[in-house]
Amino acid sequence: VVHRARYDDWSLPKGKLEPGESWEQAALREVREETGLVCSLGAPLGSSSYTVDAADKEVRWFRMAQTGDEEQRDDEVDELRWVTPAAARGLLSYDGDRDVLDRLE
Repeated sequence: VVHRARYDDWSLPKGKLEPGESWEQAALREVREETGLVCSLGAPLGSSSYTVDAADKEVRWFRMAQTGDEEQRDDEVDELRWVTPAAARGLLSYDGDRDVLDRLE
């Protein structure tokens, strides 16, 4: 889970699609940017939708496995924690992120 100082929240890594980018490419890029982890995609875990500042957002989730050395992460994330799903459930700020944990089992 990642902490973003700007929002003072705990969440799962996620972000916006860049022009011409697939959902899969975006997922790998966002995880690398926010955690520094180079990963490969596993099975899809569905999607989540929510609204922020009157804009509808969609996130598509995937299982991932680390496949490369850790790289420098961006400065949006000020803390990263490896926790169990049970600990993540108590730490995460958003119900939508908690719902993703249910899909892991």
